[in-house]
Amino acid sequence: MCLAIPGRILSLDDSIPELKMAKVDFSGIVKNICVQWVDVSIGDYVLAHAGMAISVVNAEEAEETLKDLKQLTIDC
Repeated sequence: MCLAIPGRILSLDDSIPELKMAKVDFSGIVKNICVQWVDVSIGDYVLAHAGMAISVVNAEEAEETLKDLKQLTIDC
């Protein structure tokens, strides 16, 4: 099973057309993620697995999920 945390796209790099990448902020941890197969813009939220964005997430839902996850870590 995989737990996906929403990440917000900070920047896009399409210098290699066959491998569009993005810097994605996962609650303070920034990773380079392949976004070749999803339609994204800076500021969008994505779910990623194994270094690839697998879906775009509604910003309101993403922020609510992040808020809930933060509350879980405070309560533990």
